[in-house]
Amino acid sequence: MYQDLRKDYWWPGMKFNVMQYVNKCLTCAQVKAEHQKPYGYVQPLEVPEWKWEHITMDFITKLPLTAKRHDTIWVIVDRLTKSAHFLPIHETYTSEKLSELFVKEIITRHGVPVSIVSDRDTRFVSRFWKKFHESMGTRLNISTAYHPQTDGQSERTIQTLEDMLRACIIDFGGSWDDHLPLVEFSYNNSYHASIGMPPYEALYGRRGRTPLCWGGVGQKEVGSKVAVLELTEKLQLVKARMKAAQDRQKSYADKRWRPIEFEVGDQVLLKVSPWKGVIRFRKRGKLSPRFIGPFRIIARVGKVAYRLDLPGKLSGIHPTFHVSHLRKCLADDVAYVPLNDIEVDERLNYIEEPVAIVDTKEKQLRNKMIRLVKDDSTREMVNVGENRARNGVTDCPESRNEDKIKK
Repeated sequence: MYQDLRKDYWWPGMKFNVMQYVNKCLTCAQVKAEHQKPYGYVQPLEVPEWKWEHITMDFITKLPLTAKRHDTIWVIVDRLTKSAHFLPIHETYTSEKLSELFVKEIITRHGVPVSIVSDRDTRFVSRFWKKFHESMGTRLNISTAYHPQTDGQSERTIQTLEDMLRACIIDFGGSWDDHLPLVEFSYNNSYHASIGMPPYEALYGRRGRTPLCWGGVGQKEVGSKVAVLELTEKLQLVKARMKAAQDRQKSYADKRWRPIEFEVGDQVLLKVSPWKGVIRFRKRGKLSPRFIGPFRIIARVGKVAYRLDLPGKLSGIHPTFHVSHLRKCLADDVAYVPLNDIEVDERLNYIEEPVAIVDTKEKQLRNKMIRLVKDDSTREMVNVGENRARNGVTDCPESRNEDKIKK
């Protein structure tokens, strides 16, 4: 638009004015891709104080169905020691069935956790699951919608687990659930970069014994004071290494992000391009808009999440979104493009037509009252009758003429 206009016109600040006009176009804001850094800095979770008090959980779904009727893996990871449990389940397991398995596999081994970080799976947001952990005294920390980075630890563990299962299937064949117990042991007994040691060593004080590693064989004193002090020092070392790893990862990630803050009441657009074809957003196909809206911000949740006022047709979507999925809406509802053609002569001149009345004034003469109006096409007050004659309106009432002058 700027390149086309500059061939025939020029005024001070012309390029900036064109940019402002384009930014106010709602259609352009919905379809144009962003080429800047995404919004929002990394907000790491606090380092836990003790083992298996703060955990994360997620599912690996759509796996091949085995003879034992398993097609999903429930991944549960301790945030401090990074030790994990991989539980084979079926995708149709209900919240009641998961709670029984949770008591059998987790609570009986490690006790009741203080908090659980998970995504918004239907089983994790069900009423039974919430009531079950509320009675246990566990706090549920549910991630924002469509933002898997909230539980990055589980996502990274799932990636490693999938690679290990692929290697087992290639080398040994058979069903994946037959290899899952040894895969879990191998994962927990391998070196973890964040804590600087294997998860088993952080959890039990030493690595698990394997046929290929005979170090540390023999009876180990657990009840002595020296062993307790050694375990406590090792736990402090793990927490220090985790804090250093978090700071390092945050510094790397923040270089590729940029900060932004919105206020309650601002109008924003919601990014839906990562879920092209999802029916719940009422859009399908590759040519669907990248952003929908605008929507009004009704609350701020934490430092990098906002709650939107979604319409009724999107009632099935959780209204809280990460700031990286939002774009500030600069579109002006009152801005419009006139559809009537403008008559331009050979010298590119045209006749100005009044669009809106910007001021009114009444002038008292000796025998009558004259109403003066000022529209956006004139710089001085003119008589309503003169303005009517100038615009070719001679037979309509004054009120109807005023409506025409307004818009």
